Amino acid sequence: MESDDFETSETLDEPGTDAGPAAASRNSERARRMRRFAVRVDSHSSLLNAVGRLRRELPGDEQFGDPLSTAGAQPVEVLGRTVSALQPDRKSVLAELGLAGLQVWQSLSEKAGRGRGTQEMAVMFTDLAGFSSWALTAGDAAALALLREVGTRVETTVARHQGRIVKRLGDGVMATFLEPQQAVDAALDAQDEIADIEIDGFQPSMRAGVHWGSPRKLGGDYLGVDVNIAARVSDAAKPGQVLVSEAVLDRIDTGGLRTGRSKRLRAHGTPRDLHVVRISRD
Repeated sequence: MESDDFETSETLDEPGTDAGPAAASRNSERARRMRRFAVRVDSHSSLLNAVGRLRRELPGDEQFGDPLSTAGAQPVEVLGRTVSALQPDRKSVLAELGLAGLQVWQSLSEKAGRGRGTQEMAVMFTDLAGFSSWALTAGDAAALALLREVGTRVETTVARHQGRIVKRLGDGVMATFLEPQQAVDAALDAQDEIADIEIDGFQPSMRAGVHWGSPRKLGGDYLGVDVNIAARVSDAAKPGQVLVSEAVLDRIDTGGLRTGRSKRLRAHGTPRDLHVVRISRD
């Protein structure tokens, strides 16, 4: 009996029967179909649009997840970088939902005071309008010559107004100042300084944005909500413009300056009540 039972067991597991391979093949095909279905759902345009609308309505930076918004060491920023790194080479509903949750978390942290540093200062961003398009046709040598000339003049101007270059950003800079008046004067003077530059027929036009806040210091860099706002203010400026937030305008002497009409900044990741003003010299 024991021998017969042993032989029967061996017969059931005997290689060569097609029950095992056939079942494995069916299971594998079923898994592939389920994966394809999951990818279709996760990439569905209507679902992605719905999540996009949701993120625009939620508090916080709806673009949370990009390098600018997740560069810090706070847990929410570390998680944001992780979620962004795990995204496939396509838009993902699940990833966007995860970032939406982190977006709200970051917003709540900032309201509790954990998104800012302890020292107030002015943050200025600059860049050159139209530079990237021109550089594609002008070539590396001309583009580098222009960046060197502009960089030297802008950085000298920043230093003259007791500012500090935090980092260079391609065709622009991020700088900080302990007084808002210094930042505004530096931005306006820098525009004047580069006005006579011309290389291969291209005359650079600088735009700048200045915001007053309390960015978080991390090593030699500054991060956080006020840095994000300053970058968005700069992005909103037109070629040749200097835009400042009302927080800056309220702290400077406007004598000798021409100020535009206060406008709400409708930019991603900025407070709904943030207003900006264009300034120039009389």
